[in-house]
Amino acid sequence: MADVQPLRALHYDLATAGSLDQVCSPPYDVIDPEQREELASRSPYNVVRIDLPEPTEPGGDPYANAATQLAAWREAGAVVRDDEPALWALTQTYTGPDGATRTRNGFLARVRVEDYGPGRIRPHERTHPGPKEDRLRLTRATQANLSPIFSLYGDPSGAAWAALAPHVASEEPFGEQTDAEGTLNRLWRIADPDAITAVHAALEPAELLIADGHHRYETARVYAEEIGGEGEHSYVLMHLVALEDPGLMVFPTHRLISGLAGDEPRQQALAATLRESFDITELGSTAELPPGSATDPRAPLHLGYLDGQHKQPYRLTLKDQAIADRALADYPEPYRHLDTAIVEALILMGPLGLTEDDISHFNGLGYSRSDAEAVEQVLSGAFDAAFFLPGAGVEQIGEIAAAGVNMPPKSTFFVPKVPTGLLFNALS
Repeated sequence: MADVQPLRALHYDLATAGSLDQVCSPPYDVIDPEQREELASRSPYNVVRIDLPEPTEPGGDPYANAATQLAAWREAGAVVRDDEPALWALTQTYTGPDGATRTRNGFLARVRVEDYGPGRIRPHERTHPGPKEDRLRLTRATQANLSPIFSLYGDPSGAAWAALAPHVASEEPFGEQTDAEGTLNRLWRIADPDAITAVHAALEPAELLIADGHHRYETARVYAEEIGGEGEHSYVLMHLVALEDPGLMVFPTHRLISGLAGDEPRQQALAATLRESFDITELGSTAELPPGSATDPRAPLHLGYLDGQHKQPYRLTLKDQAIADRALADYPEPYRHLDTAIVEALILMGPLGLTEDDISHFNGLGYSRSDAEAVEQVLSGAFDAAFFLPGAGVEQIGEIAAAGVNMPPKSTFFVPKVPTGLLFNALS
């Protein structure tokens, strides 16, 4: 079983640092330079200053600057550490890409870092190599987890959230923050020993599935091994949500193709594969391209397809599951029904000739989490074609993880993101 514990959190003292709206930011990997500048301008204590650090002078060390700033914030009392451990309940009320408004319930805790394995902690996606080195340097410098890993756990009875819910219902939150997408994040500190005991008991038999933050978890493993022995470096900050939570939703990430224009052999190879493996139907408009969520993961795969040359949207329907089974014969049965795995095997690594290294380094491949953005990227000429995916459901993700294989990168898009700056986890 995974070892989930309350933590003596590092957190902002809002009386000194200001509101969570002033100091929180989105996760580092979705922030562009203009957004970083805007976030940093909100407050001298905005977390982007240490989570996406810049050097104080050209050629300087940004990670050392992050450590210096964090130490200064603690010295000024803007960031403080709790004397006793607690769990932190987080509710997130959001509007998803489908237009529906939901509330997702979870809690922040520290979790012992260990190797992936059955009954403990599992990944669900392959990772890209670059971000891991960046996050490791930042962890070494700051000796803290600055943003949580988002993980899922099974709790059919809802016992863990039931232990926290009375506090959420009856107590004022520690703080609130509304992000740029309109998500209302509300945070409660819960030190009640009975609630903590009940949550621990509910998670005792649970396996954790990393939904978002694989790079950060692998960084935590490397860091724990570097320090060695037992201590606070043996744990990592996680946000935990039950698989059964009604507010938990996952959406697709569409595939964008570059380098196809002017390459006649690849164009012909792609056209031949699409005709051979898929039934092709013309659509009336680009609004019909998103295939919608697959309610049955064993149903035939449906994709949307748009290329920049003809600008005619199409629906692609896999002719026979046996086609995917042959292409993915070395993988377990649940994986052979996964939309991203089928597209990777039949198209990306087939007629388009991308290698795993190409996919890892975005050579000839891009991603979009927005239907409208994917259409615009093709019609504007930024990319040559797009495949619109239905996405994997939570149950399918769990089946594939239980089978012991990882999905292709960016197979899932969990909404909403967990803001950075709600809490930090000290590693020393």
